[in-house]
Amino acid sequence: MATTELSLFSIEILGLVGQQGAGPHDLLRMAKQGRMLAWAGESQYYTEPKRLAELGYLSSHKAPGRTGERTVYALTDEGLEALRDYARTPVTFSPLKSDALLRLLIADLVGETVTRESMATLRDDIADIEQRLDDAQRRAHQLPHREKYLLLVTGFLRRLAELHLELIDEVERELAPSRTAKRARQPA
Repeated sequence: MATTELSLFSIEILGLVGQQGAGPHDLLRMAKQGRMLAWAGESQYYTEPKRLAELGYLSSHKAPGRTGERTVYALTDEGLEALRDYARTPVTFSPLKSDALLRLLIADLVGETVTRESMATLRDDIADIEQRLDDAQRRAHQLPHREKYLLLVTGFLRRLAELHLELIDEVERELAPSRTAKRARQPA
């Protein structure tokens, strides 16, 4: 990234604010709806827009909310230029934070049975994510200026969820009690 004041999360906030503007609560709601993309703590969706406004990337104004006034942020010319600068940089693979992969990393320390059983619980979580992706696909049609891009993201996230389901299947096969016992009997 060109500047140290803008992190990947900063760029995400600028992108979520987009052309129509958004308040911190809106940003948090969007992140939670996507869930697979919500990788920052909740409070950061409130503090980062304020920081970006202080730096000149966002402007802010008060607007009526449900219970009182709320702050709404809008992209400034400087913020749009920062997004354009970022878009011209090479794409890199972001580090992957994965509970499923961590479970496999510690399987030899905690046991294959508990690992297999805990991995199977991921199916329910993925079902929730798939429902959220269905919702995101429907919402994408409400934003015609972003629809194509949102659908590309949704398609990728669906394939990522499917990859996790394949991993669960593989773990269940490889860590099945009969396979584990068979490997233990084979000479080294």
